[in-house]
Amino acid sequence: MHADVARLIDLQRIDSAIHDAERTLAGEPGRLQALDSRLTSARGEVDAVKQRIAANTAARREIDKDIALHQGRLSKYREQSMNVKTNQEYHAIQHEIAFAQNEVKSHEERMLERMMESDELAGALKAAESSLVTAQHEVEASKRAIAAEHDVLREKLAALKAERTSVVEQLTPSALSVFELVSSRRHGVAMAEARDGICTVCHVRLRPQVFNSVRRNEAIIQCDSCHRILYFVPPAAAPAATT
Repeated sequence: MHADVARLIDLQRIDSAIHDAERTLAGEPGRLQALDSRLTSARGEVDAVKQRIAANTAARREIDKDIALHQGRLSKYREQSMNVKTNQEYHAIQHEIAFAQNEVKSHEERMLERMMESDELAGALKAAESSLVTAQHEVEASKRAIAAEHDVLREKLAALKAERTSVVEQLTPSALSVFELVSSRRHGVAMAEARDGICTVCHVRLRPQVFNSVRRNEAIIQCDSCHRILYFVPPAAAPAATT
């Protein structure tokens, strides 16, 4: 294999690895933000349930006041009923008593509903707080993993860039120039394997004479369609027969 072809294949491997590492590093802020958003959402769920509990407690206080008010009126009307002198007064008092009784009953039913809601909210708060604790532990673990990965990727990038410099220094200027031009125009992919007469990147069939030349790996040959530098990987040798 031509030395430049072999080095360009190596250079493509290095550049692809650099691209992957840099893309992962660039995605770190978004991943961290997503983790923070998860915590914010979990805390929001807890706060929302607590607000509903506070509203429920306030409503029960108001209902208690209303029940006490109507019970007081009911007691007053019952005392007054003992002193009525006419049927008209009696019927009027009985009407007030019935109204007060209905109000007490209505408010007691509302209180029962609020008490049932309070039990449900207590369960909801417990579940929300449990989810928050789980989220906190998982987010902390994920952030530690991201931080560890960050350090590994930084070290890997430094090694890859040093390796790239070494490979570039061994390339002829013309080969490097072609590689960098194609790489800049083809989203960082300047090399393409030729297999079965086809460019495996753009999937265009190569002219037979071009493919035959590529198979020898003795020169810089570009795909007529995508202009990537072509190379050929010989099939693995068959294992020797055993007797």
